[in-house]
Amino acid sequence: MLTIILVHSALLGRAQDEWKLKLEREEIKIYTRPYADSKIKALKVVCTVQATLSQITAVLVDIKSQDEWFYHTKSNVLHQISASELYYYSELIFPFPFDNRDFIEHIKVCQNPITKVVIMDVHNVPDYIATKQGIVRVLKSSCKWVITPAGGDLNTIEFTLFADPGGSIPAWIINIFSSYGPFETFRKLRVQLHKPEYVNMHLSYISD
Repeated sequence: MLTIILVHSALLGRAQDEWKLKLEREEIKIYTRPYADSKIKALKVVCTVQATLSQITAVLVDIKSQDEWFYHTKSNVLHQISASELYYYSELIFPFPFDNRDFIEHIKVCQNPITKVVIMDVHNVPDYIATKQGIVRVLKSSCKWVITPAGGDLNTIEFTLFADPGGSIPAWIINIFSSYGPFETFRKLRVQLHKPEYVNMHLSYISD
């Protein structure tokens, strides 16, 4: 009996952890799944693009241009540690009557020398600078970008995110609209990748 209970619990836990496809459009796939004990769901976006690893990475770390493609955000670099590591601030524009949100992130890029997979870890550091009046600071978030070679000049981008915007926004509203922003972000990302400043990019810390 104990064995049956343990097996059932394991299968149930695995089922709860599975990503469920929420939206598939223009070769962009968006998945959601429960996250820990939160009512807000985690998000995963997958898209294959025709761009080099350097191109993609260059766009992701170019914070000063992030407003051009990342949905409803205003961002700036706080501290540049190296070409592949920095701290940045971003404000998310929310519709009335909700207050805008902001967050501070520490990002670091690394590449597996054998597989060439590029990983950009993004860690939330909410106390890095003081809060601003009229803006809600995001205290809980987790984010990662994984770029995997897909053959030829194709690479697959996988973006995973959990973010609790805090404040008084009901979780069900967040979950309903959670796919629109990421979809628009990835549509604009594909355009951003092919702007002249990125097309012939070769980063010293990335092997294409």
